[in-house]
Amino acid sequence: MTATDAKAVRPQHRLRADAVRNRERIVTAAREAMVVYGPEVAFEEIARRAGVGNATLYRHFADRSELIHHITLSVMTRIADQAETVLAEEPDAFQALRRFAHAAVEERVGALCPLLTDEVSFDHPELRDARERLERAVAALMDAAHAGGRLRPDVAVGDLMVALSQLTRPLPGSGCADFDRFVHRHLQLFLDGLQAPARSELPGAAVTLQDLKHHA
Repeated sequence: MTATDAKAVRPQHRLRADAVRNRERIVTAAREAMVVYGPEVAFEEIARRAGVGNATLYRHFADRSELIHHITLSVMTRIADQAETVLAEEPDAFQALRRFAHAAVEERVGALCPLLTDEVSFDHPELRDARERLERAVAALMDAAHAGGRLRPDVAVGDLMVALSQLTRPLPGSGCADFDRFVHRHLQLFLDGLQAPARSELPGAAVTLQDLKHHA
């Protein structure tokens, strides 16, 4: 177990309701700040966005690695929740896939990808369990859409997850400040292209989650 893993799983005392709210605010603010400023954003900026003092932030998260661990856990949990919810609520599996994709891009997974290279260990039991749950939830969504005949057969879960990441990765430079307003528009175009019957033949093979892991 690495030092980061040890800190992430340090014993947690039962938190009061206000402490729980503070912790959730910090994680949300940190995710938003890192999307805007990158993983090296100052803790002072995170505390300001969360509406807490620096001491409160450090009381919950000893360092940047521990905070990034919990941001990653939060994002994966929220996306899995979305996948499970839409599949349960929508009778049309492809409409469920649409709802999921539009909700998932709001998590800005592409912008958060730089956090995952050095700071996060997916061997950590918490993150491994969250990742496996997310994979099962999205796979179930795709399987249902395939079974319903609305999703073209030559795409797989990896194709969807790569697209969500690419659509939410900020463009370099400061000349694209309004980039976010195109995300849902271009996602809708992508989703239209996923519908069966397919209008063209895709190069290569469908990308599975296993393919993504081999290239990670």
